Amino acid sequence: MQDPASLSLRTVDVTRYVTPLREGGSLPALVEADDGFMYVVKFRGAGQGLKALIAELIVGEMARALGLRLPELVFCQLDEAFGRTEPDEEIQDLLRFSTGLNLGLHYLSGASTYDALVNTIEPGLASRIVWLDCLTLNVDRTARNTNLLMWHKELWLIDHGAALYVHHSGPGWAEPRPRPFPQVKDHVLLPQATDLTAADAEGRARLTPERIRAIVALVPAEWLAESGVDPEEQRENYVRFLTARLAASETFVQEAENARKALV
Repeated sequence: MQDPASLSLRTVDVTRYVTPLREGGSLPALVEADDGFMYVVKFRGAGQGLKALIAELIVGEMARALGLRLPELVFCQLDEAFGRTEPDEEIQDLLRFSTGLNLGLHYLSGASTYDALVNTIEPGLASRIVWLDCLTLNVDRTARNTNLLMWHKELWLIDHGAALYVHHSGPGWAEPRPRPFPQVKDHVLLPQATDLTAADAEGRARLTPERIRAIVALVPAEWLAESGVDPEEQRENYVRFLTARLAASETFVQEAENARKALV
């Protein structure tokens, strides 16, 4: 497993806006960067704001730490003049408000959406994904919107901007307290997640406090400053919230187990 001290994200410059991906309210887009690769970019100027990018980065890198497949995340630098030639006024405004660092996910060309009726996922993998989503309060992994892709016959995770939703709730969101996650009953992989106890043991071993702190340290200070809270104080909020939730993981594991048994 990668040394936490060596965690980093590359930064690329966006060179071409290829096409919008009109999914949800975030208006992500497919872009080309100066490294020659294509990325799906989440913009800081979209409706969900920078907190969606923060959740995307933190939860995505937590997934990677658990050994789950996630396309490479990169910081995408958007120049101030980039959107001036865009004819669509809505997209032009989005690009103008997104000058600076945005977040991109490496584009998996030819990937298909996971379909529970077609694709079989082994219990250990399903359990690790359900466990991660319970830990991070990810409400967006349902049959309607799986945020799972099949690429080269392997399962890949995408789109974690809706996770950690409590950080939208104002001051005190990070205070340690019991937080039920009833939405787990709608998780697309819950029926296959029969190894949650093993997933919990592995997750707690991999997501050490040191690793969580290293992942949160990847978040740019400018993204954290938007809320008006000192960036380092806000960074500590994420560390405190995640470590406290991890320490009480048996609660959400039992909740998931109960929800799974209710399905069968």
